[in-house]
Amino acid sequence: MVRRHRFGVGFALGAAIVAAGVATILLRPRSGLIDPQVVEASAYFTPQELDRAESFRGPQRALAVAELALTTGALALVALRPPRRVRRALERAARRPYLGGAAAGAGLSVGLALVALPIDAIQHERAADVGLATQDWGPWLLDVGKSVGVGALLAGALTAGALVLVRRFPRRWWLPGSAAVAALAALYLYVAPVTLDRLFNDFEPLPEGRLRADVLALAERAGVDLGEVYRVDASRRTTGANAYVGGLGHTKRVVLYDNLVEGFPPEQVRTVVAHELGHVAHRDLLRGLAWLAIVAPFAVLLVQRLTERWAPEEPRRASARTVPALTLAFTLVAFGATCAGNVLSRDVEAAADAYALRLTGDPAAFVEFERRIALRNVADPDPPRLWQALFGTHPTIVERIGAGLSAPRQGTRAAP
Repeated sequence: MVRRHRFGVGFALGAAIVAAGVATILLRPRSGLIDPQVVEASAYFTPQELDRAESFRGPQRALAVAELALTTGALALVALRPPRRVRRALERAARRPYLGGAAAGAGLSVGLALVALPIDAIQHERAADVGLATQDWGPWLLDVGKSVGVGALLAGALTAGALVLVRRFPRRWWLPGSAAVAALAALYLYVAPVTLDRLFNDFEPLPEGRLRADVLALAERAGVDLGEVYRVDASRRTTGANAYVGGLGHTKRVVLYDNLVEGFPPEQVRTVVAHELGHVAHRDLLRGLAWLAIVAPFAVLLVQRLTERWAPEEPRRASARTVPALTLAFTLVAFGATCAGNVLSRDVEAAADAYALRLTGDPAAFVEFERRIALRNVADPDPPRLWQALFGTHPTIVERIGAGLSAPRQGTRAAP
């Protein structure tokens, strides 16, 4: 059913694109970046290392695209041309708008996970073949089951909440919806480290010793309140190494993979910690929330217009029958927003690299870490440009090495 509005799908799409561009320009780092030297991957990686990375990552990228196409296609089929059994199930669920809508949302979440499962399994097997994944099939399937269960619960709750807004504000539900998106994102950042993350991994404070002393000294030198520093048992799933910043307020923390702590020399771990301190100093999690707050109204408006075009019932009567169209609209808009947000993410990560290089004054450790982490994670040092433009959240490995080569050689106190 097509509904006419003064501002239709085209306007909403254009407004969302403009909002994403404006938000990125307003929030991107304006100082402290390092102009990287141009680096050829062959200068830091042997032909065998580059062939290994490409032979692994190339098919993994193709599988990821196939999974995206498969799940989106399945969702579009259910939303636009539902099979008879699905249509009947949705009609039965529609008798109880909120409970039935929650069940439809949870069911879609589980169904799409099952559609993706064969490709996920192939990706896992390929990662195990190159020594990157460490889980046998039993533990891997257990983690998949946990993820599917959590996803279904969240999808059900969020779908019921969305239907409340659609029915209560049938013409302008994008306004409270955009506020809800921003609020829920902040809530997720706050609670996930102490709830969801602990369903999948064990976290412990970094024990007393040289590394913890180095971390605290770096934080004091930078004038950064980093919260707690945790070590996570990532080795139960992967041989890869990483670190990240999570949480807000009292849940703020820096998390280091046990593979990083145990598999890299202290000077290289310090450069990783300094990078994460850069995120804390620059308040990058809040920057991300600000980007979302600017974009959300126009993105949710686009979700509303697409849902109105595809849904088989009026907004005031929204129920389980509306859920597939609403989910398809949200999925497509969220994909576009994620690709747009990655533009800002790459600049934010480059600024954190520059912060780390200035704080440690050890570009040689930084460059060597980037080389070693690419080998450890079987990463492509210089992925295809289109892939990087759409999905790259960080600068490429060769760009980061180039930044290290351009960095000053002496340690200086980094400005917050």
